[in-house]
Amino acid sequence: MKTPLYALIAAVAVTSLPSVAMADLAFNAGVFSDYRYRGISQTRLKPAVQAGVDFSSGGFYLGAWASSIKWIDDAFGGAKMEIDLYGGYKGEIAKDLNFDVGVLQYLYPSAKTSLWNAAYKDPNTTEIYGALTFGPVTTKLSYALTGLFGNYDFAGKKSSKGSYYLDVTASFDVGGGFMLAPHVGYQKVVNITNASYTDYSLTLSKDFSGLVPSIAVVGTNAEKSFYVPGGKANSSKFLGKTGVVVGLKYNF
Repeated sequence: MKTPLYALIAAVAVTSLPSVAMADLAFNAGVFSDYRYRGISQTRLKPAVQAGVDFSSGGFYLGAWASSIKWIDDAFGGAKMEIDLYGGYKGEIAKDLNFDVGVLQYLYPSAKTSLWNAAYKDPNTTEIYGALTFGPVTTKLSYALTGLFGNYDFAGKKSSKGSYYLDVTASFDVGGGFMLAPHVGYQKVVNITNASYTDYSLTLSKDFSGLVPSIAVVGTNAEKSFYVPGGKANSSKFLGKTGVVVGLKYNF
């Protein structure tokens, strides 16, 4: 029987923690007016509560992060929470040129119900990723080893495995401790008509000794008829619409 990725990550974390200093652990928690992932609202354009923990040592890192969501419940699934588990390695190639490689698993506990299964496959998704950072600019490619968030072509019996996300993000200090982060990304969803799109955002934030308020303009050119809430929500809201997201996060 295969050992799930999250079990391996948990096992490594448990065996490693007693031998490292607490300085290698970092926690975060926050509230946001919307949870946008790759430009698409995961909370039907409503607020989200989020929290995470990260462990790092000698370039290696492990982490877990969770957020409230609505999209699975809106589509008659049983999950109201997303849990992300990830691990990887970061290092330097040359001066001002760094790399980051790893694996990330998105988990949606109790998501699958008979009504969910009638329209979607297993939403739990595993991606591998690689990123290069040169100065303030990071380019990252994420590749799905499984179907992507339950998307499946039932007529053609084709999985969305092999979908990918390519994005470029920068971070600039614009003075007074304010950070400006422009971002653009392209989500390719294989074998699913009208599912691929481009997203963009511009985020302004400032760190007040661990307390980080932010404001972002986020949008996409996604297909409006595809990215709408599921039938249970009784809503036709476009989940990729251009909008403003405000947040307050605390790192400790």
